[in-house]
Amino acid sequence: MHDLYAAALRSMRRPGGVRHWYSRWEDGERSSLGAQLHRWCGPADPTDLALLRRSHGMVLDVGCGPGRLVTELTRQRRQTAGVDTSAAAVALARRTSAAVFHRSVFDPLPGEGRWDTVLLADGNVGIGGDPVALLARCRELIDPRGTILAELRTGATGLRTGLLRLESDTQNGGWFPWADLGPDAIDGAARAAGLHVDDAWQHHGRSFAALSLVRGRG
Repeated sequence: MHDLYAAALRSMRRPGGVRHWYSRWEDGERSSLGAQLHRWCGPADPTDLALLRRSHGMVLDVGCGPGRLVTELTRQRRQTAGVDTSAAAVALARRTSAAVFHRSVFDPLPGEGRWDTVLLADGNVGIGGDPVALLARCRELIDPRGTILAELRTGATGLRTGLLRLESDTQNGGWFPWADLGPDAIDGAARAAGLHVDDAWQHHGRSFAALSLVRGRG
């Protein structure tokens, strides 16, 4: 997945060099990724800024990609770091002086149990194909009074898990586990991970939820 993802990120930085990019589920369903790639590789947009205003303290961006959110938080002189498994994405993020760890969120990370906010933007609640496992891991990362801000799949219902791959007009990437979590399914996933949904909202067509530790389990 990472080689084709790296090519997709690089294509966004070449005027006139953008090809068509897609994601495909193993059942054959395919979606365009062009708009998302442009957003991931650009500066924080108004919806991103509204999300970041809900964050507090030290902020960890899980699956930070090219680092637009970490870069914006750094610009605001806030304490922040990102984590991503893609070397290409990490290299792009570090060009802006953002602090980014090149590793999996499931690997040991600095500040475990002390992060005030963990971000799961851009549908990254689907990382690994098991939102409950990922939310439980994020629960280990946050301070007992901390918050997880998760972006959900607008228009989706329930939980969809399976294998996904990246595609271009000429290449197919390898399959990797992923999940789509609809706004209607976040309560159940949060409860299973020992978390509580404090708020859920939409902003310019994107859906989010704020989660915190269940009292007595922090």
